[in-house]
Amino acid sequence: MMNTKPWLSEYPPGVPAEVDVAAYPSLVALLEESFRRYADRSMGMFMDTRISFREVDEASAALGAWLQSKGLAKGARVAIMMPNVPQYMVAIAAVLRAGYVVVNVNPLYTPRELEHQLKDSGAEAIVILENFAVTLQEVIERSPVKHVVLAAMGDMLPFLKGKFINFAVRHLKKMVPAFTLPTTGGRTVTPFNTALDQGRRHKLNKPQVGPDDVAFLQYTGGTTGVSKGATLLHRNVVANILQCEAWFSPVLKKLGDKPQTIVCALPLYHIFSLTACYMLGARLGSMNLLIANPRDIPGFVKTLSKHKVNIFPAVNTLYNALANDPDFAKLDFSELIVSNGGGMAVQQATAEKWLKITGCPIAEGYGLSETSPVVTVNRLDIHDFTGTIGLPIPNTEIAIRDDDGNNVPIGGAGEICIRGPQVMAGYWQRPDETAKVMTADGFFRTGDIGVMDDRGYVKIVDRKKDMILVSGFNVYPNEVEQVVNLHPGVLECAAVGVPDAHSGETVKLFVVKKDPALSEEDIAAYCRENLTGYKRPKYIEFRDDLPKTNVGKILRRELRDSKK
Repeated sequence: MMNTKPWLSEYPPGVPAEVDVAAYPSLVALLEESFRRYADRSMGMFMDTRISFREVDEASAALGAWLQSKGLAKGARVAIMMPNVPQYMVAIAAVLRAGYVVVNVNPLYTPRELEHQLKDSGAEAIVILENFAVTLQEVIERSPVKHVVLAAMGDMLPFLKGKFINFAVRHLKKMVPAFTLPTTGGRTVTPFNTALDQGRRHKLNKPQVGPDDVAFLQYTGGTTGVSKGATLLHRNVVANILQCEAWFSPVLKKLGDKPQTIVCALPLYHIFSLTACYMLGARLGSMNLLIANPRDIPGFVKTLSKHKVNIFPAVNTLYNALANDPDFAKLDFSELIVSNGGGMAVQQATAEKWLKITGCPIAEGYGLSETSPVVTVNRLDIHDFTGTIGLPIPNTEIAIRDDDGNNVPIGGAGEICIRGPQVMAGYWQRPDETAKVMTADGFFRTGDIGVMDDRGYVKIVDRKKDMILVSGFNVYPNEVEQVVNLHPGVLECAAVGVPDAHSGETVKLFVVKKDPALSEEDIAAYCRENLTGYKRPKYIEFRDDLPKTNVGKILRRELRDSKK
């Protein structure tokens, strides 16, 4: 009989095949246990300021009570639109503890993108850093948002009296663009610290939050050209935290009882960072070193120089940028024991350079917004680059299937399908889209084409769908095309992914002109107005026509393969 789970024999010592994923009824129970257990530990570090588990506990209870005082019903959606700042850590816990649903929003969204996500999720409140409120200003009156909590960069730093901090906060204030958020129709706009002060006058009512309640709406691209929310239940995320803990525990034991320091440079609105940094960090009693702008490599390296970090989640582009910085190589990596890569393929050259500098191998993994996200990870005790996405983590099954839904033989290529407790409940209010990706026997169809060897290691060889992966972020051609086709000078267009040394892939746009005077800069300027940075085409090529099937469908694959 064929071994249907060959990966189990490859598990490292100490990692179980199954964990009790129902050990906690909700994320609230898991978080509140950590608040009690690790009260005196640092949960976050930002601008040389430590924020303890006790402080996040107290502040999140106050903010949660404030949200409840506005009459939001259990299950209401609350958007969070911030970079990696302490207020984000507070807001996530506050929303969950109050019985609401977190809608994570990219703070660099354009007004068009933000409006869609607020409308689609039905978000009734938003916690937003004032630096990004000008975007909200443009769409708020066309959104369901009734309550705005306006955070400032220095909100969580009041107890620091140092001149440097005061100067930094004043400097950041000057960088905030002018905005005015309307308060018509009963809408409220409340400063973050004021909301905390007002919330402290109320007691946080603890609603009954169970495993099947929705915890997060993680938006991802869609075949229709608009993003859709992956509905992650409390049990989905709890399961993935415990699965990851089981995979990491044998290695983390090397540190003994010492609290770990996690580098939180990936944005918390991204599912990778949300689980691998915030949630797993809370579970382990770790400190998240919050990096608001990881693109500032010199500043990032200066921050790292002040700490002995233990866990370093990142995407290939960030590993590569750091490994090529001469000052990074001078840092002390003696306590770095986990470097977990995801979001995009880890390149062998980057992995080898990182290992040479830090002595810690990059363990590449694989996941999706729809899977909370972690599905597979390479062994943490192996230094050799495998070129694979690793083995399925505990409680996880992977099947490689053909177009008819049949399992292919070991070594054969097929669609990677996933079954496990971390798989989402479906797409928010889109049963048709959910039906396309969920099989009758409970597997999620990823759209990625892979092969599994006889030991259970999985390798991605292609993508069934046309999704473009830019520095770990999904870009869907339909969305780019839908935006560009609205330009009056465009007759038709097609977007494809092409290799890029920096970001893994980047967007290339093929355009057929309606207006002969249309230029590349015209298209680029239009995209700057309507698309987040990573979605904008890096290359624009004009053509007289685009290749199509006999029914008129544009052949993106032919464009990708084009040498022109």
